[in-house]
Amino acid sequence: MTPERPEPVIADPVVPGPVVPVVPTATYRLQLQPEFPFRRAEAAVPYLASLGVSHLHLSPVLEAVPGSAHGYDVVDHARVRAELGGEEGLRSLARTAREHGLGLVVDIVPNHMAMAPRHNHALWEVLREGPASPYARWFDIDWDAQDGRILLPVLGDRLGAEIGHLKVDGGILRYYDHVFPLRAGTEKLPMPRLLDAQWYRPAWWRLARTDLNYRRFFSISELIGVRVEDPEVFAATHAKILQLLDEGVVDGLRVDHPDGLADPDAYLRRLHEASGGRWTVVEKILADGEPLPPAWPVAGTTGYDALRHVDGLFTDEAGASQLLGRYRRFAAPRADRGGHWESTVRRAAYKVVTHELTAEVDRLTRVVSALCGASPDPALRDHAPWALGAALRELLVRLEVYRPYPSTDASLVVTERAADEAAAAFRVPEEARAVTVVRDLVLGREGDGPPGAAEFRARFAQTSSALRAKSVEDTAFYRYVPLLSANEVGGDPGAPAVSPEDFHAYCARVQRDWPATGTVLSTHDTKRSADVRAAVSVLTQCPERWSDVLAEVTDESRGGAGMPDPQVAWAAWQTVFGLGPADAGSAGADGSAGADAVYEERVRGALLKHIREAGTHTAWTERDPAYEDAVAAFVTGGPCGAPGRRVAALRAGLAPHVRANVLGAALVHLTMPGVPDVYQGTEGEYRALVDPDNRGAFAPRDRSAEKVALTAAALRLRARRPDVFGDSATYAPLPARGPGAAHCVAFVRSGEVITAVTRLSLRLAEAGGWHDTSLALPEGRWADVLSPDSPEREFTGHARVADLFARSPVVLLERVSAGAPAASGESG
Repeated sequence: MTPERPEPVIADPVVPGPVVPVVPTATYRLQLQPEFPFRRAEAAVPYLASLGVSHLHLSPVLEAVPGSAHGYDVVDHARVRAELGGEEGLRSLARTAREHGLGLVVDIVPNHMAMAPRHNHALWEVLREGPASPYARWFDIDWDAQDGRILLPVLGDRLGAEIGHLKVDGGILRYYDHVFPLRAGTEKLPMPRLLDAQWYRPAWWRLARTDLNYRRFFSISELIGVRVEDPEVFAATHAKILQLLDEGVVDGLRVDHPDGLADPDAYLRRLHEASGGRWTVVEKILADGEPLPPAWPVAGTTGYDALRHVDGLFTDEAGASQLLGRYRRFAAPRADRGGHWESTVRRAAYKVVTHELTAEVDRLTRVVSALCGASPDPALRDHAPWALGAALRELLVRLEVYRPYPSTDASLVVTERAADEAAAAFRVPEEARAVTVVRDLVLGREGDGPPGAAEFRARFAQTSSALRAKSVEDTAFYRYVPLLSANEVGGDPGAPAVSPEDFHAYCARVQRDWPATGTVLSTHDTKRSADVRAAVSVLTQCPERWSDVLAEVTDESRGGAGMPDPQVAWAAWQTVFGLGPADAGSAGADGSAGADAVYEERVRGALLKHIREAGTHTAWTERDPAYEDAVAAFVTGGPCGAPGRRVAALRAGLAPHVRANVLGAALVHLTMPGVPDVYQGTEGEYRALVDPDNRGAFAPRDRSAEKVALTAAALRLRARRPDVFGDSATYAPLPARGPGAAHCVAFVRSGEVITAVTRLSLRLAEAGGWHDTSLALPEGRWADVLSPDSPEREFTGHARVADLFARSPVVLLERVSAGAPAASGESG
């Protein structure tokens, strides 16, 4: 189903300048932070406009925790962030952008706020006044738990050990850097009576896992859930953003994490109506084959589904299978600890649902137990809380997508098969009836149901989305590591390759159903930048060479710091292979004498995060210092030491094929259906690892560099020919013919532009090259957009693919006018 289309909006006189397209032709993501505020973004506008994008895509702009490097920890929705330059700074950026023909798209965070009372006035008032505060309705707090007090997991140890560090200072309570309000009239009470009299309970941080009584973002206790399903809360938390939209300062929205909301359907409808139908994309992670809810009045997703398909296109299916086999022989992982994808996900889900999300599942259990106990339907009575809790856990770990939605069929998410498997986990068959009860409630089979049924369905969906994110993206991705390029947000490591046929089918669906959706290859949340993944995926074309080099470096490393475990070693070697040398293409490298030390620190930081997320030997909350020291020593002596030169030599030998993947993925992304988002710096070669490595300040790139030139040429073409790529455009595969046909992926946009890229170039070279492979071009003369200074680069009819790719592994052709120059020798 095609989403609703926003009506055209003319530039508001508050922000004078050219009329900016209602639907972007392309966006450019900037990570705003104190060291890169609005004024520096404003200075970058001429450069960004020259690339050919239509909109700047800004990370969150509302007031956040001081010093925040990302802005997702909002503390005040009514103010533009002062550290970035405040509202005047944002308006100045918008004016300058408009003068250069650019609009602004802003990232908004409806799901949560920072749990920082000293900066979050609304939260401060709730802590002081409790449930009677007018702000109490803002936050998703379970006042029935913890004796009606909010658990604040801020103490470094148990209360008995820390009480001496809690100090009363007038009407506030201080604990190191933490500041909390005191309930009126309690400031003169002695400890611990003073603490008992508050609407909150300062507690040991480890109690958050089991005792927390407010909804948070995943398992991050520093972010508290906001109840935007309440119309008054929505109005209060969106007023400033809607004002900026109304006044022409902002033109479009990116919605962060809609899956955390109680009712994403209703929220997006309300946002659509309040914003006047502005172009809006949502950060929805779709599983393979999962559709975006058609009732959502949005342009589409932020584009992780596109990322999966583009990456998969440049992955060799047979080689990926061989690489998996070699990984299993090298690392010998247990099936459910990294040896088999689905088994690894299931074990990770059990770990998360019984550990990190214990408080969330306990709250859900309390809701369903109370619902069943108060139900007028006898069939819902007499189910023990432990059985209902077990049923919840067994169903949750079996969901294969993030969550069900009110507007979609929940039985396709909480399936009958999942229910059968969940019931089989019970030793007493009679107790397994709890699974049916829970599933029926989730599916709404009780009609309007007993009181609390709607809340239960919402909380089940919220919990399932947190579980999926934590178990897959933040755990299984770090345990199952045969091919790191497949372990990406929205990816499917168990089936990393995408055939050209499946890719074309995906693009056709996007053009038909969601032509203005977002597409991405790199974001602030990707585990590795697109260019790192493009390099790693080359290994699927030479698994035996990778295995041989790994054997060599393993032998060489034995003399120094031995590998802590083979799974981590495999991941570490792939990491440095993908990252490549410490030069200008590597994020964070500046070419200085200390570049090698910076490079090593980046790799070490990424690997330490890797092992803590995996949680098999050490974890964020349960550190094993000896193991972590061993991993750090291994990184220094192995991948970043002398043995690393062998991996560097392999990468250098494969450089032409890395180049083919990098340029191929970039050009496909920029010309496929949807609105491409270019993450800062990725217009050029950009090699970055997981955050914070990928969240540095923006810096312009050398315009003469090959990838920058390609990006600018494609973006300018999109800007010049929006009809060729927009809502009414068309998409059609263009098959090649001949012995190398499988290695040429080409498509036509609206009969006017052709993209052709080389796929699996190493396999192609091993087969002897293109030979007489040809591409039948549609009628007309076609000029090479990537070689504007070479008029001889024109083609007609059956073009030899070897000629098309004579200068580059990719080509972008535009149909030229009838009055074009006569054919050259390169024409087909």
